[in-house]
Amino acid sequence: MKRNISRRDFLKLSGLGLGAMAFNPYKVTNYEYVLEYFSQPKRLPQFPGSEIIGRVVDPDVNLRSRPTDDPGIDTLIGKLGADTLVEWGREVVGSVVTGLTNQRYIETPQGYIYGSLVQPTKNLPNTPLTELPNGQGFWAEVTVPYIDLAHEGVVASPWLQDHIIYNFPPRLYYGQVVWIDQVRTTNGFPEYRWNEDAGGRGYGYGGSYGEFFWADGAGLKPITEADVAAISPDVDPNEKTISVNLDYQTLSCFEGTREVFFCKISSGKSYDPVTGEIVDTYATPAGTLFTYWKIISKNMTAGNESAGYSTPAVPWCTFVATGGVAIHGAFWHNAFGEKRSHGCINVSPEDAKWIFRWTSPYVSLDAGEERRELPDHGTVVNSEETKF
Repeated sequence: MKRNISRRDFLKLSGLGLGAMAFNPYKVTNYEYVLEYFSQPKRLPQFPGSEIIGRVVDPDVNLRSRPTDDPGIDTLIGKLGADTLVEWGREVVGSVVTGLTNQRYIETPQGYIYGSLVQPTKNLPNTPLTELPNGQGFWAEVTVPYIDLAHEGVVASPWLQDHIIYNFPPRLYYGQVVWIDQVRTTNGFPEYRWNEDAGGRGYGYGGSYGEFFWADGAGLKPITEADVAAISPDVDPNEKTISVNLDYQTLSCFEGTREVFFCKISSGKSYDPVTGEIVDTYATPAGTLFTYWKIISKNMTAGNESAGYSTPAVPWCTFVATGGVAIHGAFWHNAFGEKRSHGCINVSPEDAKWIFRWTSPYVSLDAGEERRELPDHGTVVNSEETKF
């Protein structure tokens, strides 16, 4: 897609929509030096030992002594930068007086963080492969809080360009899915090469830049047929329906009249992120939709002077309407229950994977089957919203 916004505006606006990018506020003075550093091999860091690890997703997040942002109570005890990792103690109901619906805070040993700004992750390292299985590439899922990447080749994407300009390391995050086309051990540990274009596997519909990145293989789990196997394959596909309530920001999956799955969502914003005016520009469509095509992972890039985003490796995309509207995993926020997307239906990566597997058309890992299209014949999605 055409890139028509400046890097500065891209960074300023990306926090309003898909792929909110964290960055060092100081621009670099030696671009080539930073690019060279970004090209060096990276091992996984030492992660916190808690069962759930919170990853701060915004560049300037408040740490509070109590779970409230009431301006009449002095609770601010610190600031946390993007990708700060914290031990996730529990979720508590607090007090948010800024007009948002979500009232959740995350309790950490240091204090409380507003829950929408912390991605829940786990540290589940893998025994990496030392060579490509059968000489062929494979899909892999990030199973650790993040993986630092070593870039190879051209710098093409606004995503990578802005990381270099603002000296923030390019990373993959928990729940992302990427295509691996090479394995090497020349640096003393197994590394996988992420092919961002993936040979057209889902990326050929816009947003691909053809970049390559090396990642510590211990942070990536190869996806197997069991990971994409159909859920409830014996149920008549015509008996499967999805109900999306845009008022309450919920999604339910039904087999006949029985609800078999429920999750919170973040659908399209009902306001302009720049002016604050109520508009339908980013609204998720209401009506009868269909899950007409699916992609295991996709680069999503779009933007203009009002709002923009550039997010690679968006996982488990189930498209339901024209214009690129999909149910997909979102790893850049935890604000499910609030409207905040550019029209898509954001869910957690785990929820997106379940929906991807349960809906039709079914997808396998066979060549040519990783992306499936079934116009007007997929699972019915009833999207409802009250209009006043």
